[in-house]
Parts: sequence; structure tokens; C-alpha cells
Amino acid sequence: EDESDDDDAESSEEEDSEETDDEDKLLDDPSVKECIAVGNFNAQQEGDLTFKKGEVLLIHDKKADGWWLAENSKGERGLVPKTYLAVSVHNEDEESQEESDEHIEVVDETCKIVHPNDTVEVLATMGAVPAGFRLSTLFQLLEEGNQFRASYFLQPELTPSQLAFKDLVWDSEKNTIQPRPTRVSLIVTLCSCKMIPLPAGSIQVLSRHVRLCLFDGNRVLSNIHTVRATWQPKNPQMWTFSPRVTGILPSLLDGDCFVRSNSPSSDIGLLFELGITYIRNSTGERGELSCGWAFQKLFTSDGMPVPSKMYELPLNGGTPYERGVEVDPSISRRAGSGVLQQLITLKKQPVLLVKLRSLSTQSKDILNLLPETLIGSMCYIHLLIFYRQILGDALLKDRINMQSADLICNPILATFPQLMDQPDLMDALRVWAAFVCKTVFPPPTSALHPVLFQIPQSPDVSSLPFWHRDREFLKSLFVLVYHDSVFPLLQSTFLPSYKWAEEESEASRWRVIADFLRKSRENDGALQSLLSSENTHKAFDISELAYDFLGEMRKNL
Repeated sequence: EDESDDDDAESSEEEDSEETDDEDKLLDDPSVKECIAVGNFNAQQEGDLTFKKGEVLLIHDKKADGWWLAENSKGERGLVPKTYLAVSVHNEDEESQEESDEHIEVVDETCKIVHPNDTVEVLATMGAVPAGFRLSTLFQLLEEGNQFRASYFLQPELTPSQLAFKDLVWDSEKNTIQPRPTRVSLIVTLCSCKMIPLPAGSIQVLSRHVRLCLFDGNRVLSNIHTVRATWQPKNPQMWTFSPRVTGILPSLLDGDCFVRSNSPSSDIGLLFELGITYIRNSTGERGELSCGWAFQKLFTSDGMPVPSKMYELPLNGGTPYERGVEVDPSISRRAGSGVLQQLITLKKQPVLLVKLRSLSTQSKDILNLLPETLIGSMCYIHLLIFYRQILGDALLKDRINMQSADLICNPILATFPQLMDQPDLMDALRVWAAFVCKTVFPPPTSALHPVLFQIPQSPDVSSLPFWHRDREFLKSLFVLVYHDSVFPLLQSTFLPSYKWAEEESEASRWRVIADFLRKSRENDGALQSLLSSENTHKAFDISELAYDFLGEMRKNL
């Protein structure tokens, strides 16, 4: 009987869902002109039409942004929100009308809508966010699994035959991995975002950020990289980013991003999605919204790379799969017909400023040591290169039998990809590497320490003899740095789990990280701290040490 009840409930829910879809389709039908109001609506600005629940409205124009031109019984015209309307059916008896009323849900006076389960629709109807905001498309992809995370694209990829590595080849003459040139290899600098609409006071913004990835109009072709924006209370509609992050500045703020891809698509470009992480003050509900998106193609119709220059990209509303949606339709609705008014309106539209930069030959050679497809922060690119060098050693040089699929005992290979999803630990590795460089290479040699753990930027630096001669020493130094910093932190019970855009959690994690690095500095390494009875660590798991390269292998997309 219980199973029968469950089946009935499921079938009932399916029927309700189908009925709702049918009602929406009927409401959007251009031939349906008369609608009935399912709630009271007060005009929010000039041009809107006030109406009462139960009032019949004649619809003259069903606009794509959800604000329709309507006329009431008095002949008054104005814009009304679609979410307050239902199809008006004539000659209904009282019983059917009562049943219809039961299906119309109107929430409290601050939020009168038909579909309260649609979070964005709720917020837009309340006036908390503009009508062009949507649930974040890229955030949803990140939440579905790891296939769009940098940790996934950092893993080696097999050839179609599954017998060799596609993007990891050994150069026996130079005793290192071979560089892999790619069709796309550049630096994109996020400069600023202007005229971004402000959410209402009913929601608290926890993070403002830009997510970017490679996109061909249909599919995401790379990992999704996130850069957090900063803003000033005096000008909250402008977001800015930090180019050339150095020292203890978080890599999450780094506006300089490298982009690599070997995709043959002629439509490939960069998709930028501006987003906010928010919490509703009334309910405590957390969410992620898109404040608009922009797309910049990387190749012209002739197949040539687009020029390296500054681009001002207008933001679109909706999702990357929608067209013709404005971020804030109210701006256009308030615009007059005069040329001057149109120009003023144009300046109020949200835009994203980005700069595409080409690489020097030397810098491109360094980037060619990375995976064929990857987007990341320039401030930690040197750490990725050392990881790839160690990966190449383990898979291509040190394995006795190339056909062996045994686990490889290497803590760095087993755990380093986790850092890509925990930027504060990546920052800890950066900070500790810089400290060790200053210690190992005292003055005057320390004057060269920036290039020991960073990408060479000039021909003179990249051609310095030690860069090639001391590669093995630098790799061993990187291993020491890793074991004295982030590896113990990954196993520490004192380090809270990483949670995106939770200020208290982020501050707590950084206190633990800073305290551990301070003790390691005072004790010339992490060993004394690790042996201390004050520290506790997670139960041992073989995954901390064993690298299963077949299990972690990236599939061909």
C-alpha cells in the first residue's frame, strides 16, 4: 500500500508539473491576449501599470524580458510582470474557479509571484535583482563534478589508442618533458567591470567574482577559472581586479590569467560570467547568481588570432545560451527617444574591460610545459611547471616498465591537484617557496631568487645558465618546500574544510595556515611541528602517498 501511495504521489507531481508547463506555454502564446492578475502589483517606476488581483488585462506586447505591455479596463496602459498573470478563461463555473484558485500560490506582500520555487524569479519580482540575472551557469557546472575543475585538467591525457600520453612526452636529450605548443596560448588580464547593477538590501553579497572558460557557443572546452573582484563603497557598481599578484596577496584576486588550448574549433573564445554569491537576509538561503556574461572570440573569420589589445565587452543578461536578454531591462525602458538620451543610456549599460596579451617567445616556451588545455593564475604558474616536471619524471623516466599500472609512491603527485581547488593552500606554497629561496640563496645571489620560482619574463633571464643547469636542484628544492608547507596542512585536523565565500571559514583557515608557516620558519622546517604532541592529523590514508595515474587519467573530451 505504501508503494502504491508513493506511485500515486509521484504521478500526481508529474501531472502537476505537466499542467504548469502547459499553462506557461498557453500564457506565452501570442494569440492569447486576455490575462487575469493573480496578485496585486504596484507600479515600481514610471511606465509600469498598477493592478489588483482578479483584474483582467489586455496584453498588447509580450516582451522577451518578462515585462509585457498591458491595458486595463479603464484604457490605461503600462508594463506589467508576466509572473503576476494567468490565462483568463471565460464561462467557468464556480467549482472550476475554486480549483483554479487552489493552484495559484501568492506569497507574502513583499513577494507576490506564481512560481515561488524559481529563486531568481522570486528575487526579480521582489525587485531584489534585475530581470536579467540568472542562476550561475558556470557555478552549476562546477557543482556537477570535477570535469570542469583545474585539478581535472592538470592530469595527463591518454592518446586515442590508450597506449601513450597525449600531452606528456619525454625528451631524452634534454632529460625533461617536451614543450607542447598549442593553438591558443595567451594572457588575459581582467581590468574592471563597470555599471554592474546593485542587488537590493534584502540580500547580502558574500562574493563578487568573474568565472571564465573556453567556450565555442555550445560547449565548455576547458576548466572554469574564478577570479574574485574587489569594490569600493563609494562606487559599488565598479568591480576591479589585481594584476600581477605578488607577496602575500591571495591568488584568488589575480587578474592575470594564462590561457592554453589546442581545440581546432573556429568558434572558440573566452566566456566571462560575472557572478555574486549571496545570502537572503529573511531566510538565510545561500545561492549563486550570474550578473551577466560576455564572450570574446579568439580567432577572426579568416582563422587569424584576434589582436592583442584592450576590449570593452558589453554584458548580456540571461545565460550564455539565451540571446537578446538585457542585464537590467529597466534601463532601456526608462530611455527616451532622443539621441542624447540614447547615448546616456548606452553609458549606463554594464561592461567588462579585459586585455588580451600575447606572449614573448621565452614565456611561451615556459607555458608549453603545461597541459594542452588549462586556464589559471599567472602568480602560481611556476608551481604548476615544477609539478609537471615531477609528473614527467615519475611517469616517463623513473618507471622501470612502461606497461606497468602499479600505484606510484609520490605524495606530491597524489595531493597537488587538491591545491587547485583550495587557493589559500596554493598561496601558502607560494609564500613558503619565496621564503626558502631567500634562505637558500643569500645576497648577492638572492637578487636572482624571483626567477628561481617564477616564470622568466625576459630573454636575458630565461637564457641564464642556471635556469637549465640547476633544474634538478630546483625540483628537489620544490619537493622540500612542498613537504614543509602544504602537505602537512592537508592532513591537519586543525584546518577547516574549504568553503567558498564564507568569510569566517576563510579567516579561520588562514589563521591555521599562517600559524603553521610561522612555526616552520622558527624551527627551520615542519618536522618539529609535526612531531609535537600539540598537533593532530587525520587518520592515514594510502591516497596521501599513492598516485593512481590510471584512476586520475583525464578522458578525451
